[in-house]
Amino acid sequence: MINPKITKKDTRKELESLVDQFIKAKGEIQQVDMGESGLVDGKYNTSHMGFSEPKQDRTPLNHVVAALQQRKNSKSPPKPLVKKRPKKKIIYDDFGDPLRWVWEE
Repeated sequence: MINPKITKKDTRKELESLVDQFIKAKGEIQQVDMGESGLVDGKYNTSHMGFSEPKQDRTPLNHVVAALQQRKNSKSPPKPLVKKRPKKKIIYDDFGDPLRWVWEE
């Protein structure tokens, strides 16, 4: 059996019902200022930003790109067309009995 795909609408309904249950159980929602939840001690948490290392020089690959472009632009000779071989097909009558063989291209 295939499980039904969960849509965004279903997810929104589920979250809304969970929030309603929380509020009905005397839960209280605390309001915070925009961006405040991303701050640590009033500052942005920079330990995960990835700017701790100095900028590295990139290796130029212009010759590789040029070779790829040349290979892409060079046209190979067209392949010869292969003629399809004729196939043998059986012809049946109205009752499903074989009548004869016919060659089809």
